[in-house]
Amino acid sequence: MKILIYGINYSPELTGIGKYTGEMGSWLAQDGQQVDVITTMPYYPEWSVHDSHVGKWWFTEQIDGANVHRCPFYVPKTVTSAKRILHEFSFMLSSLFFWIPVFFGKRYDVVICLSPPFHLGLIPVFYSKLRRVPLWCHIQDLQIDMAKDLGMIKNKRFLDIMFRVEAFILKNCTVVSTISEGMVLKVTHKKVVQGDCVLFPNWVDGEQIKPLPRSQSLRTELGLSGSDKVMLYSGSLGEKQGLDLIIEAARAFVTQPEVKFLIVGSGGGKDKLEALVAHYGLTNVRFHPLQPYKKLAALLATADVHLVLQKKSASDLVLPSKLTGILAAGGCALVSALPETTLHTVIDRYKMGLLIEPESVEALVEGIRAALSSDLTVYRRNARQYAENNLDKQVTLSRFMGRLRQFADSGYPLSSVKKPREVEPSEVV
Repeated sequence: MKILIYGINYSPELTGIGKYTGEMGSWLAQDGQQVDVITTMPYYPEWSVHDSHVGKWWFTEQIDGANVHRCPFYVPKTVTSAKRILHEFSFMLSSLFFWIPVFFGKRYDVVICLSPPFHLGLIPVFYSKLRRVPLWCHIQDLQIDMAKDLGMIKNKRFLDIMFRVEAFILKNCTVVSTISEGMVLKVTHKKVVQGDCVLFPNWVDGEQIKPLPRSQSLRTELGLSGSDKVMLYSGSLGEKQGLDLIIEAARAFVTQPEVKFLIVGSGGGKDKLEALVAHYGLTNVRFHPLQPYKKLAALLATADVHLVLQKKSASDLVLPSKLTGILAAGGCALVSALPETTLHTVIDRYKMGLLIEPESVEALVEGIRAALSSDLTVYRRNARQYAENNLDKQVTLSRFMGRLRQFADSGYPLSSVKKPREVEPSEVV
């Protein structure tokens, strides 16, 4: 198959959408498909173009057999809603350099568009219509819903315009998929998708990310002792998580020097968190950059408890991508989630972690104390077992490839793709 992937994030980004899109592209190429990718320079979650790509313009490189076409674009030093919009549109405009030849070149069998940004789908929709190519839109975050609910964009007229653009794109996609059952329901309730929204969950390589003994963790490298009780947050430091709660909670443990809070990652909210730590004069909070993928299992083994936090308004609009690694590493997660959301339901049903109320310092402190005084063995064992049974990379991507082939073979428009089978509760993460 000749496959075109279009998205703003791609390998070698270590976290978020770029990690999964990059792994998908590599897997498809190594499966024997011809894969082209139109994307940006790697920049996330640091919001700074990686040193390896600084100063480059339009160029093509190969990553694991995929042809990756890179485009220059605007990356703001300080991320605001307005600057983020400019950032995303700069990529759309820049990507025309590679899209124009695509419109007149050899026809692809299928185009896969990654959202967010939601409006990236506009160019693929026009290509799909003109060349009669099936278009698969995969939604990792419900970007507009989140911007509205988090108060990031308050102009009602502008929000209405964005929702109309989103509806136009989704209505003209052949297939729409997303990563959790809760998000499937939210997309379905928009009533603009041609058929059923397909569940395409994130995955984890259980051979690479697995439980390790403490002796093989990064404790020594990160200046921690074996007796320290480590609360770890690793990933993007953005708005949707509400990470200032970690700093506020750390104040409650200043008289317990063995309890350490480790924040590993980058993002637009890092400066604010560091300033808050300095303001309170805390010595029990430490910041470290994202670790290479080859060290991820060792990093996850460093933690006694993993912090998975998100705001109430982000419930079922996003699903923390870091959770797959935590489960595969046999970690116990302290998760803030509202009842009846996908995240809450799965954690509770399979007893893979401790659940707390979102956006509550008191609940976070009580949750940490409960974790410190409990035997977490059962949670860790259940987490690893769940990952082995439900999040396997090979199984997930093989199933996706099967649907993708059926999808492409059905022609355009897609009239004969079978309705997806009912999703079992064990598959919702």
